[in-house]
Amino acid sequence: MILLDITTFMGRLHPMVVHLPIGFLLLAVVFELLSYAPKFRYLKTAVSITLLFGFIAATAACLLGYLLSLSGDYEYGQLNRHKLTGIAVALLSGLLFLFTTKKLSSRLVVPEKILSVVFVGLLFLMTYTGHQGGNLTHGSDYLSMNVLQGGERKKPAIVEEAMLFEDVVQPMLIQRCGQCHAAGKLKGQLSVQSLTALLKGGKSRAAVVGGNLQESELYQRVTMDHSNEKFMPADGKTPFTKQEVAIIKWWIEKGNATAGVKMASLKNSEEIKSNVAGWLGLGDAIAADENNERAINLNIPKNVDQNQLDSLRSKGMRVRILSHNPVMLDLTLPAGTRQQLSTMKSHLKAVAKNVVWLNLSHNNCTDASLDFLPSMTNLEKLRLEKNPLTDAIIPPLTGLQHLEALNLNETNITAAGLEKLKSMTALKRVYSWKDVEK
Repeated sequence: MILLDITTFMGRLHPMVVHLPIGFLLLAVVFELLSYAPKFRYLKTAVSITLLFGFIAATAACLLGYLLSLSGDYEYGQLNRHKLTGIAVALLSGLLFLFTTKKLSSRLVVPEKILSVVFVGLLFLMTYTGHQGGNLTHGSDYLSMNVLQGGERKKPAIVEEAMLFEDVVQPMLIQRCGQCHAAGKLKGQLSVQSLTALLKGGKSRAAVVGGNLQESELYQRVTMDHSNEKFMPADGKTPFTKQEVAIIKWWIEKGNATAGVKMASLKNSEEIKSNVAGWLGLGDAIAADENNERAINLNIPKNVDQNQLDSLRSKGMRVRILSHNPVMLDLTLPAGTRQQLSTMKSHLKAVAKNVVWLNLSHNNCTDASLDFLPSMTNLEKLRLEKNPLTDAIIPPLTGLQHLEALNLNETNITAAGLEKLKSMTALKRVYSWKDVEK
């Protein structure tokens, strides 16, 4: 397991390291061609060492790329082309380096112009290799004639004219999931590029099943607790907003996961109309879910003081922006940094209304030290586990009208204290075990 983790980590360094050989080898080609001009002849002496650095970097990129390919998330044909051409770039740069050294060039004389032609060939090979890598990362149609000739889908003027899948659901899925689930990179063998692909699904099962949320893997993954390893999107990418989840839910459950249908033709579409209008930016629609509850909390500010965020980060707080409109924050205080909390209170209060997720677990927080919590009126998820908290913390929490999930594991809060949480209508999940009175 440790070896697997190291392998995965090293493989993920490939996208960073791969830019090094590109820079070195491009520089070597430029030096080689410029050296034909008399005033730049001196650059010829730098070609050999630049090629050596390029060869070393290309070899490292190949090794890391191989480790990355072991994840099995890439289409075989494109992966193989990228791998072979990448190896070819490393070998050719190594051979060119040898031919520029005095020891070999004195024994095996190759005309200068022939070597220059090989340099130009190296440049084209490197460009092709980079293009194949781009296809793996962004999809085979990311840089193509279809993209050049095609135009953006025209935005509907009114919500009734919008095609629920083509104008809303599909762009939403591509925006959130397309980087990992598209042609060339199919994590879990799933593509989100078409309805056919969604119905086919991936390794586990169909991504969507019309009328059945329980069997729709897509819906199950995007609504999991964010700490679950199966939650999507993974790797800290921006999750779906409440508004987007509400649209996906309605489309699967009541829209029967179909395509080619306008909002005006869908039965009971009034339930989701304002959410769709809000997502498309049509008018001043108030986003609402199917129970007429707001999917977007309109009290969350649309901006935040960046200086306050920088100050929080400098003091040890992990800050993640979940949404930019409005600005929704996820704050985590790493376990064991409790001594810093007192220095952060003024900054926390300054961004309080933007905070929707807060994790203060295992930081020896006391009831008194959390006196800033009532100012976080838009808080939705709160983790306070492994802190010496008592029932005194309950009254400040009951004022958080948007709080949906609360973790109180391994605290000193009693059953009587937990009973008071029942008055919180928005609260859906409470986690509490150990040291709780029976």
